[in-house]
Amino acid sequence: MLAVVLVGGEGMRLRPLTLTTPKQMLPIVGAPMLERVLGQLASHGVDRAVLSLGYLPDAFLETYPDGHAAGIELTYAVEPEPLDTAGAVRFAASHAGVSETFVVVNGDVLTDMDLTKLVSFHRERGAEGTIALHPVVDPSAFGVVPTDAAGRVTAFVEKPPREEAPTNEINAGTYVLEASVLQRIPEGGRVSIERETFPAMVRDGVLFALSDDGYWLDTGTPAAYLQANFDYVNQRRGPILVPPGLVDRGDGVYFEGRSDVEGDVVGNAVVLSGCVVEQGARVERSVLGRGCVLATGSVVTDSVLMDGCHVASDAKVTGSIMGPRSIVGQRGDVRAVSVLGADAVVSSGTLVDGERVSG
Repeated sequence: MLAVVLVGGEGMRLRPLTLTTPKQMLPIVGAPMLERVLGQLASHGVDRAVLSLGYLPDAFLETYPDGHAAGIELTYAVEPEPLDTAGAVRFAASHAGVSETFVVVNGDVLTDMDLTKLVSFHRERGAEGTIALHPVVDPSAFGVVPTDAAGRVTAFVEKPPREEAPTNEINAGTYVLEASVLQRIPEGGRVSIERETFPAMVRDGVLFALSDDGYWLDTGTPAAYLQANFDYVNQRRGPILVPPGLVDRGDGVYFEGRSDVEGDVVGNAVVLSGCVVEQGARVERSVLGRGCVLATGSVVTDSVLMDGCHVASDAKVTGSIMGPRSIVGQRGDVRAVSVLGADAVVSSGTLVDGERVSG
């Protein structure tokens, strides 16, 4: 089966990280987010995927020059201009020559939903389209999807006020579609699948939905990105042994390859290869990317450091994200939830409290 993976967004809420890297290529415990998404698809029989590209497309082409990732054959469809969700689906699916049932997923949503069950439900109902739903406490930031007893969608309400929402079942961003849906989408312009295509299908009685209460996370904010990493480390979803080579020390701390660790690494944490944690440094409940250096007296807690970061002596990083090769100088204090972009520098003695720092 083929999947269209939507990866064209600019990731505005994750800036400055996404100024240089598409959000779907940001690492989740050492592996690009996209590979986490593709790996889940592969486990349900998807063997081909077309990436709907728009923003920084070369990052994907350069990372996967042979057109394969996580066991899936890749095709690239680069939008000539932003086409919105439905336009992107039509452009990518047409580029891949889709002529039968296919799947659409958002490349920045991590989920353990049962895609096999969703496809079976779609076929049993004879649906033209089927949406995966997920229950949430507050549906006001999402598309809300009420259904009848048979699972047929009765309305499609985009981001209703919480007190007016007809249900707490939201659009989870995974769809099973027939190729005929593509004919519903005008060619060559911006079309929203949530505001235009799906409501039209509701009126025709051909759109169904199935709820799944398994793991689901939209990674689009700094707090959610941190949670995505920690959910792997805490084994809320898994397996943690990705990328290959992670070794469990036996106390919730994982190491990949060789690192020079003389300081303390405690709590659920991951130290990827080539890191230096000097004596007197401390890591708690964090992910250290490859080649990070933590000097004596530094403390990193509840944070994600990407490859090549440096935390100088007596500096602190708490509940924050350090982009690749970023630096926190001596006695620097980075507090939650701060985001340092690639090559950003926090000068010695500087406090960064919930701020964004570009490189």
